[in-house]
Amino acid sequence: MPEKLSKKTRVIDVGGVLLGGGHPVRVQSMTNTDTSDIATTLAQIKHLVEAGCEIVRVSVPDDDALAALPAIVKGAGVPVVADIHFNHKLAIGSLQAGAACVRINPGNIGGTEKTLAVVKAAKDLGAAIRIGVNSGSLERDLLDKYGVSAEALAESASRYSELLESADFRNYKVSIKASNVAMSVAANELFSAKSDVPLHIGITEAGTKRMGIIKSAVGIGALLLKGIGDTIRVSLTADPVDEIGAGFAILNAAGLRQSGVEVISCPTCARTKIDIITLAEKVEDMCAKIPRRLKVAVMGCVVNGPGEAREADFGIAGGVGEGLLFAKGEILKKLPEARLLDELMVLIKGSC
Repeated sequence: MPEKLSKKTRVIDVGGVLLGGGHPVRVQSMTNTDTSDIATTLAQIKHLVEAGCEIVRVSVPDDDALAALPAIVKGAGVPVVADIHFNHKLAIGSLQAGAACVRINPGNIGGTEKTLAVVKAAKDLGAAIRIGVNSGSLERDLLDKYGVSAEALAESASRYSELLESADFRNYKVSIKASNVAMSVAANELFSAKSDVPLHIGITEAGTKRMGIIKSAVGIGALLLKGIGDTIRVSLTADPVDEIGAGFAILNAAGLRQSGVEVISCPTCARTKIDIITLAEKVEDMCAKIPRRLKVAVMGCVVNGPGEAREADFGIAGGVGEGLLFAKGEILKKLPEARLLDELMVLIKGSC
């Protein structure tokens, strides 16, 4: 089990959602709608929240988006983070519009004075700040010193963290991201070793749904298993709702968010005489919205099935045109293949 973060990170408040200090690792995403289109943006946020999103970020690139922000904040149902680049006045305006947090990159927000103006607004309004550092916007002196590297990313984050601390502002988190998985992991490790600031972790520009989930699982998972990370986003070139499912799956695999049904299934082999692939996919789909924490096994043969999956709450193991229904490794009955799925779902739903 990963080391508890309460030993290392401070607690911050993002619109009533607490991060750090051993609180659950929060899953978030970002809208891809035109923020100035209030109805469409709120519709997408609704889908994200239904999928489990706990914090949502919206881009605020201009005054039209800023004008829409109060209505979005009011209707979102979860804390809203305003994503700001280049214009510190939009950051201040977003805070005044009710954003729970603003995401800024001090490297492109216009310098120390403008960064501190945003900090003052956040302090006055009781809001949070996310410092976002990424490999595409490192300061020139750090590039000259290190090149694009984990050391440069970590030092950039430390530099801006010190700036906020000097202004007596502590309600902030840091994100350090690169598209290179190993670099992202190393940079977060370097920063975490020296700081108690909560970390938002993820792999930026991770790619399409397939490769993006793989890269994110490797990078985010590596950090979580070392006790690093207080909130995550799985960045995908896909429907943002897919990011939420992937995020919870990663947290479940790391043992950090124990909710929902975990389906375990064996790889196919020559002993498999039933359509285990289709069965496993159907079980996963049918269990997707069951909130109770359960482990369900779909095994391909009766030779090892119940024994290998004895820790599963319920399961099935296939034979030749038939299979076994079992619970906690104990065989309940033998059934024709056509009835396995229905009988398994009766057991699962009866336990909820």
